Amino acid sequence: MKNKKVITSFIILVVIILLVGFFAIKYVKNKKQEEIQEEYIPEEEISEEQLRETIVSLYFPDKETDSLKPEARMVNVKELIQSPYNILIELLIAGPKNEKLKSVFPENTKLLNSSIEGDCLTLDFSSEILNYNKENVKTKENLSTSIKNTMTELTEVNKVKILINGQPNEEFPD
Repeated sequence: MKNKKVITSFIILVVIILLVGFFAIKYVKNKKQEEIQEEYIPEEEISEEQLRETIVSLYFPDKETDSLKPEARMVNVKELIQSPYNILIELLIAGPKNEKLKSVFPENTKLLNSSIEGDCLTLDFSSEILNYNKENVKTKENLSTSIKNTMTELTEVNKVKILINGQPNEEFPD
């Protein structure tokens, strides 16, 4: 009789342990499912407009140190694909949006033409590009380095050649 009570108690204990274990496993699985679902729910939907933009780096001199710093800009991908060189140069000519940076191009400078041959990008500017501050040696260096650094962000560009009104110029040799 005592053995029957022990065996019955043991069986009841095993059943209770199995039930508790079953419900505990089920609870843990449900919690993990909830966590997984929470991870993949975006906080906001990405708009059609955002899908068409990419980030580019433009280089401008810092107002205090005069050293070049990158400025990230969102650009429409369709426009960038159609004429990447013109878009990037136009953004450089327009100047920085960051108040701590300054424009590198002289006023009224225009990009007349751009073409690539191999890995060398040729940029043809109007003569206004020569109106930079010649008293400050760093100004010319920043102008050419800003163009070079910005344009070589593109994978196909490794060299940049600057022309002025379609002609090579001593101010900006190769």
